Amino acid sequence: MKSTLSFSLAAFASAITFITPAYAEAAAGQDSGFASLIPLLLIMVIFYFLLIRPQQKKLKEHRNLVDALQKGDKVLTGGGVFGKVTEVKDDIVKVEIADGVVIKVKRDTVAGLTE
Repeated sequence: MKSTLSFSLAAFASAITFITPAYAEAAAGQDSGFASLIPLLLIMVIFYFLLIRPQQKKLKEHRNLVDALQKGDKVLTGGGVFGKVTEVKDDIVKVEIADGVVIKVKRDTVAGLTE
């Protein structure tokens, strides 16, 4: 078994000596490294249009919704509580969730408007 192992190592070593000059010649024939950057740039553009841009758009819509809150709006909070806005302050919104039951919620936790 030892002779088979030494034969295969010798075959592998001789194969490397034939491959290395051929690879070096092919690598030297490249014009620039820009061609290797094209797939990376393409992936970055795809990530921007599929992940980053839609997330920024959704965040901007939510910010506009929260900034436009006013008394009388029916809202859904991030915790799943439905209610009616009774008072809007700087960072806190008072929401009436039942007759006479008013809770304070952080303005950013309002998930959306309901009808």
